Amino acid sequence: MSRVIAAAFATALAAVVIPTAASAGCYSCYQPQPCCQQYQQVVAPAEYRTVQETVMVSPGRVRAYRTPPRYRTVMVPKTVMVSPGRVHYERTAPQYAVQERVEMVAPARAYYAPVAPRCSTCGY
Repeated sequence: MSRVIAAAFATALAAVVIPTAASAGCYSCYQPQPCCQQYQQVVAPAEYRTVQETVMVSPGRVRAYRTPPRYRTVMVPKTVMVSPGRVHYERTAPQYAVQERVEMVAPARAYYAPVAPRCSTCGY
């Protein structure tokens, strides 16, 4: 039994005497092994864009104007047509305008990103 106690004492003494990183004066370099990667929730806002569209304000149209025939009395008993009746057409071109609207490209989303280390020397 005394041999077992002596062996345990020698092992404990050897563990204390062997130099470690902390006893060598390197206190800031010691880093514990991380148990897992740390993540933080990040929220990305929705993305929008402005779209310009050409829209028709008023359609084109055609208006007809009638001109009645003109008569003139040449002699007392006789009436003569001076110019025949006509139809004139007036064409109006369609009118367009540029209209802007905002549409969503991507909705807001939340995802998890790894947390950056706090210390630039050791990473923790």
